[in-house]
Amino acid sequence: MSDMETDEPLLFDVIDDHIALVRFNRPRARNAIDGATALALSAAVTRIEADPALRVAILASSTPAMFCAGADLKVVAAGRVAELRPNDSGFGGFVDAIRQKPWIAAVDGAALGGGTELCLACDMIVASRSSSFGLPEVKRGLMANGGGASRLVRALPRNIALELLATGEKFSAEFAERHGMVNRLVNSGDVMEAALALARTIQTNAPLSVRESLSIGRLVGDRSDAELRRLSRERMQVVMASDDAKEGPRAFAEKRDPQWKGR
Repeated sequence: MSDMETDEPLLFDVIDDHIALVRFNRPRARNAIDGATALALSAAVTRIEADPALRVAILASSTPAMFCAGADLKVVAAGRVAELRPNDSGFGGFVDAIRQKPWIAAVDGAALGGGTELCLACDMIVASRSSSFGLPEVKRGLMANGGGASRLVRALPRNIALELLATGEKFSAEFAERHGMVNRLVNSGDVMEAALALARTIQTNAPLSVRESLSIGRLVGDRSDAELRRLSRERMQVVMASDDAKEGPRAFAEKRDPQWKGR
């Protein structure tokens, strides 16, 4: 049975022992998020955070040329919007979820509305040149309430982001890459390879060091520089007290690959 023939709305695989691959699997609904998908994605986040062996996660799609169409409008029309925000984790069980480990969105196709918000909630984006993004909620009398209204302004230059919020127009992955929202721009069909390459580069580093570095970087724009420096000093103490802080220099001196414990 192929991925697209399963009944599971979300597929979970582990690559190279340390990389979690989470894929949307509702091709007939253009991977729109319903209650079952949101619950599954929330559970995937919990599983990844709890497993010390997993160091990086990739959010992708099992369907070529398709990422996520956002909220399932059938659920919205039925007045069951709460199903899309389980466990206080926000839209899709993801956008407000507490996550320490890095997530990479691997986009090959359209990521619109909530699909764009899911990408913006990740730490990095790898996209194909044929992919597109957009927050069209204003065209339907709504607004991007899954973090898109604020995160788009962080991901793009302010005036450009504000224009896209006000017009609801789609924008290309090439446009997003040119303005810094997309990390890697590749040909269609090469997205997973590029995302895995990025994930493998990350997972070779000390897991605790990566997590603590991201914990500071994610706060930029929310805290003052002085507060960020104070928090950075605190997190550095945690890193320096770890086994990995001893293993890194030791492995370098012994000319071997480090064996990280993540603690």
